[in-house]
Amino acid sequence: MTSSTPLRIGVMGAHSTGKSLLMRRIEMELHGQGIPVARTGNLGRRAALVPLPKMQHHTLASTTWVIATGIADEIAAWARLEKGPVQVVLADRACWDALAYFRAALEWRQQTAPRAEREALHQLAHAHGRTYDLLLATVLDPDVPVESKHDYDPRYRTLVDRHTHDFLREENIRHVRVTSDPASQELAIEHALQLCMTEAPA
Repeated sequence: MTSSTPLRIGVMGAHSTGKSLLMRRIEMELHGQGIPVARTGNLGRRAALVPLPKMQHHTLASTTWVIATGIADEIAAWARLEKGPVQVVLADRACWDALAYFRAALEWRQQTAPRAEREALHQLAHAHGRTYDLLLATVLDPDVPVESKHDYDPRYRTLVDRHTHDFLREENIRHVRVTSDPASQELAIEHALQLCMTEAPA
């Protein structure tokens, strides 16, 4: 592994709100600045291959898998040295994200989870999530159309958005809100670049 821990930038938010696009743009900008970067992602697709429940059908097991796998991916991203040390890791779905999806799934199904299970998930995410150097949280814009190939339940998508921002507020987690406004997205990218150019380990 590298001698210095890389910067970690995570993103969370409802599906099809621009999370992956935002991470790809930041990745391209960092490459352009000559900053070695690694990006994680595709957790939803990989969970479906296991297979595990997704979206409004999320369970304790699927949520645990998403959190643990995401953490493992981030660690592996900066431990790979075949192309040289990585200075920045971009987590496309920060570990907190799975908690919002799980909470939204429970509300969508009108169910509750035992307190011990909820606390176990929170502790798993907290141990890793508290060390993000920058956390971006996308905001759902209901007026932005979703591609027809995505058969999303609109009510669940709205619940994920609400639980995402409720959770961040309840836990007092520092983050940058990113709306569908291009100016908001550009500002978030600039924020990430400034952080990486001044704080990334040499």
